[in-house]
Amino acid sequence: MNQDNDMLVTLTLENDEEVTCAVLTLFEVEDKEYIALLPLDEDGDNEDGEVFLYRFIQAGDEEPELLNIESDEEYEIVADAFDEWLDTLEFDETEES
Repeated sequence: MNQDNDMLVTLTLENDEEVTCAVLTLFEVEDKEYIALLPLDEDGDNEDGEVFLYRFIQAGDEEPELLNIESDEEYEIVADAFDEWLDTLEFDETEES
């Protein structure tokens, strides 16, 4: 898993609303890739701590594709893996203090 807070993407939601998001990390779960995105407001902040999780597919030089996670079971597994990634960040920060 890697962190790349400098990369921004713009998502178009189902209601045609556009949301700018910071890429938190790309990570693998059960041989599938996922992406964690932090939605940002107009000021570039995230006040509520909400994170979007998507399946991430990129074939060769093609544009990456983000897919909704369809099942609750898959979402729980992915959310747990993301939480573990967050825990490693917190552990790393306490080690550096």
